[in-house]
Amino acid sequence: MFFAPLSEQEQKDLAKSLVLLLSKYKYISDSYIIEFFSENLWETLPVGWQKALGDLSPPQIAQLLLDRDAKKRIYPSVWPLSLLALRATSHALVFPRMPPGHRAPDHVAPVKPEEFLSNSSQSSLLGHIFRKHVKPKKQHEIRKLGLMVKQLCDQTHCSSVVDVGSGQGHLTRFLSFGLGLDVTGIEADTNLVSMASIFDQQLLSTLAKERQKVLFIIMLLHSPGPAPRHVVGWVSPRATWQVFLQQLGRREKDSESYPAGPCQKRQRVLVSGQECELEKDIDHGSQHFCTEECSFVACATEQPAATVLQQCDSPVGEIPSAGTRQDSAIHPNSSFGIKEASSSNFVLTGLHACGDLSATLLRHFANCPYIQGITSVACCYMKITTMENPMPPGVMSPPLFDHPKEESLSEYGYPMSEWVRGLPRHQLSYKAREGACHALEDYLHRLREESGLLKTHCYRAALESIIRAEKPHLRRASIQTIKKAHMLSFAEYARLGLPRVGLPGDLPIDPVHVGTMLKQQDRVIVFFSLALLLAPVVETLLLLDRMLFLQERGFQSQLAPLFDPALSPRNLVLVAVKKADEEAC
Repeated sequence: MFFAPLSEQEQKDLAKSLVLLLSKYKYISDSYIIEFFSENLWETLPVGWQKALGDLSPPQIAQLLLDRDAKKRIYPSVWPLSLLALRATSHALVFPRMPPGHRAPDHVAPVKPEEFLSNSSQSSLLGHIFRKHVKPKKQHEIRKLGLMVKQLCDQTHCSSVVDVGSGQGHLTRFLSFGLGLDVTGIEADTNLVSMASIFDQQLLSTLAKERQKVLFIIMLLHSPGPAPRHVVGWVSPRATWQVFLQQLGRREKDSESYPAGPCQKRQRVLVSGQECELEKDIDHGSQHFCTEECSFVACATEQPAATVLQQCDSPVGEIPSAGTRQDSAIHPNSSFGIKEASSSNFVLTGLHACGDLSATLLRHFANCPYIQGITSVACCYMKITTMENPMPPGVMSPPLFDHPKEESLSEYGYPMSEWVRGLPRHQLSYKAREGACHALEDYLHRLREESGLLKTHCYRAALESIIRAEKPHLRRASIQTIKKAHMLSFAEYARLGLPRVGLPGDLPIDPVHVGTMLKQQDRVIVFFSLALLLAPVVETLLLLDRMLFLQERGFQSQLAPLFDPALSPRNLVLVAVKKADEEAC
């Protein structure tokens, strides 16, 4: 599953090539598609590109431009060498997103992971006790990542795990009850921590009932571990690892004030440590939006590479083994004690840790002597801090209850490595980083089937042009999502969108002008596809920078496409371990 490890020099050379490519086509990756008409983006492309791309259909765009595995490419015209070079270089430099032996289909219909073929909402490889309140995407993720964390614990001789940004505790429950690990989850949002405690209690009740029904059936891979501990805490990017350990040693704060039941409102909580994948029903699973041959050759391992995840497709967690331990009732608002974090080693994990949080966890791994291994799946690259943009939109301040007393020097989320920091023109704009969060496989599917959803970018760009004509100072104003916009006429779309920026819904619109813009929908799609071609390049540079950061501190790391990218677009996991005799840096 892991890519062949790159030498230090190979990592540096790759970073240099990525920066060179991105700096050359910055005008594409930094452009906002909603400004296609207002900023005349089509004219920014070379004339030869305009001629070659202007009349392509969506399926042709998918086949000729975005699909790196396309076998047969039939060109309607001769493409300029510079355009062919951009496509070939972009595909060649990026970390592959498909696990070995798995590839996207050539036909229109996407292929679901095998675990969901019999039931699209229930993973056949994850026991029913871990599927409650958990949507398919998260089921897929917690099983895959959980088994990787367990293998890492076995390799590093650790039985303890800290899950940062644990949310409602879906991963912590699988690690604890399913894989027998001692798990602490730390989460900044008190509502999510309360929900995690409630779901723990429900799982324990289910375990007791199942044990009474079929005592002789043993289905768990491991005896259940102790109940997860849930800690309320904001993991500050500026705080030292000592402060982080203090947070882990703290009991839940003011537990009696936490809500005892599910929050019935739809919430969008943008806090450090929370996976960002659009929460639709906070009481039915944690799926927030910002909308998997295993070989591990890290610096300490002596076991055969192919054995690291040999059980990653085993069904797990159906029925607990009989007589493993007594079930203990957990009150939803109970305060879990935790042994001193500094008294034992542990493995650190973060599943879609947002913005700077993933970078913070890597720094803690490098500096803290008690952290022996780490698995990091990143998310929300646009919320990473940079020298040019130290406070990007959407990044919130820590809660009032969490102000770490001990602060380190301010460090940015990108670049982390000295090597990338020293490369000319290494800077990545907010827009380029935001683009790296887009779902490439999903858009390929839309192109192949010529989905009506493709018109939404053109609609928004046309509306932006109208808004600018009325309010020239208003640029890229948020109108939020208009439901089923692709099923509306543009007039109806405008009627709903204009009031959101303070303009009347019945504002007179020139139908001829609008019609001219809407006829250019395929050009809008082409330009967006060019930006999407560069999105994996940006993501590769961000993740490579983190690998170089670890390399500069004496730690080897590896990257693997752990999840099915069609189901979980941010699917690359960064893994590192320390040698048994590793000293703190």
